[in-house]
Amino acid sequence: MSIRHGLLALLEHGSRYGSQLRTEFESRTGATWPLNVGQVYTTLSRLERDGMVAQDGEDDAGHALYAITDAGRAELRSWFRTPVDRSSPPRDELAIKLAMAVGAPGVDIREVIQSQRHHTVQAMQDYTRLKARALETAPADRDEVAWLLVLEQLIFQTEAEARWLDHCESRLVRLSLPAERKDGAAQSPAGRPAARPEPEPVVTPSAD
Repeated sequence: MSIRHGLLALLEHGSRYGSQLRTEFESRTGATWPLNVGQVYTTLSRLERDGMVAQDGEDDAGHALYAITDAGRAELRSWFRTPVDRSSPPRDELAIKLAMAVGAPGVDIREVIQSQRHHTVQAMQDYTRLKARALETAPADRDEVAWLLVLEQLIFQTEAEARWLDHCESRLVRLSLPAERKDGAAQSPAGRPAARPEPEPVVTPSAD
């Protein structure tokens, strides 16, 4: 998540101070990714160092205001135009957990999957209820529209995660079949038990 670009986007609407930026950021995203004031001011200091924002006096209450610069606007335009890079995806804790659970002693990976699926489906239901509540009245401003977009992304994400968990369980079932065979029979190249050799005929000596 690019906090710096989010702050630049908010500053393009006019000068803001730190806690104001935090409030507007969380309002726009439905507090899905909460920020603390220290994180906001640290980011503002770096943006100021890089020439993308500049201090713009104080408001009536004595809050230090920040304004976006031309360099900041150019950076923001570039961010909007450039696709999000997927060549180095962020670490996903669930994928790492399942990868490490495969073959781990004393770990029932199917139980791990079932537990996660229950949590994922519950989250998806919660997001869907929030969406229904948000659509009871048409979104009135850009913050409500932005929150609806974020909410729908979360719904799609949890739906995909639930399908992936189903796939993982199916994959593990298929991979475990050879190990669970009890007869130890050799397998043919096609995956079927090799045919048993026919017994040789018994020749009975002639009485002549």
